[in-house]
Amino acid sequence: MQTTRAIGPFTVSAIGLGCMNLSHAYGVPPSPEQAERVLLAALDAGVTLFDTAALYGFGANEELVGRVLAPHRSRFTLASKGGLGGVRGEDGVLRRVIDGRPEALRQSCEDSLRRLKTDVIDLYYLHRWDKKVPIEDSVGAMADLVRQGKVRTLGLSEVSAATIRKAHAVHPITAVQTEYSLWTRNPEIAVLEACREIGASFVAFSPLARGFLTDTLHDVGALDAKDIRRPMPRFAPENYAANLKLLPAYKALATEVGCTPAQLALAWLLHKAPHIVPIPGTTQLDHLHEDIGAADVRLTPAQMAQLETLIGEHNVVGPRYAPQATGEVDTENFAPSAG
Repeated sequence: MQTTRAIGPFTVSAIGLGCMNLSHAYGVPPSPEQAERVLLAALDAGVTLFDTAALYGFGANEELVGRVLAPHRSRFTLASKGGLGGVRGEDGVLRRVIDGRPEALRQSCEDSLRRLKTDVIDLYYLHRWDKKVPIEDSVGAMADLVRQGKVRTLGLSEVSAATIRKAHAVHPITAVQTEYSLWTRNPEIAVLEACREIGASFVAFSPLARGFLTDTLHDVGALDAKDIRRPMPRFAPENYAANLKLLPAYKALATEVGCTPAQLALAWLLHKAPHIVPIPGTTQLDHLHEDIGAADVRLTPAQMAQLETLIGEHNVVGPRYAPQATGEVDTENFAPSAG
């Protein structure tokens, strides 16, 4: 299997790094020193795709990436996202706001460039489609950023095949980013094919099922109060207990293949299609090197089929998002199961 993959004009490592959890989302983030160690170790290990967003830590993640990686800017492809960020209310509290208006996207990009300490972002995504704004208007504003030399290529996140095609008619879409793993198969409905059709790469976030497929999360009751998994139905105690029953056979297959559970999950994605690039995130150096090692794992067609039988929409209990978050995305969904 190739150790690099194409995202538009860029050649990137087959496995990139999602930087979100160095600042955001899964409880207390690591110290700045530890976050710096992870970023530099990834770069030294050959990772050449780093993915951040204005939302992560309400700008703190971009500032971290800028501070640590700006001196090495020529060595990697930089991806960030706008259109979803924090707005401070009258009470002084920062709240997550989706805003796809052209003027908001222009300002978001300027702010990201400043935090990232760079003149240009290689791949700039619309983090969420603001359904109050036609996708053509948001992408039109982002196309202006390309023409101005502030952004090299454009991407979309958590959108449907129909939205991808509408956006692509305005300006070429280089990549689409959506959650994709053995336990979240929504992209298989239509988005993977739409990406293939228009020549876009598919960037898989949460490829390890937010920790489930690493076999390291056994007690969801121990999750930090601010961990974003707490309101997710699959991580509700009763549902998660049911989902844990899927792991023994999965771990047995990892042993048979000769890799760790995390590597098996990433290898499955790499074998699914050559236009898929997973971006696992981690705060630990050993997990970083483990993830990167998945590019060396080989799976047979029989093992691929077995994996898809072991874990999938047919037996995972609970939807991936709670109702509010479900309403914020535009991705196709499978019909609800009886589970």
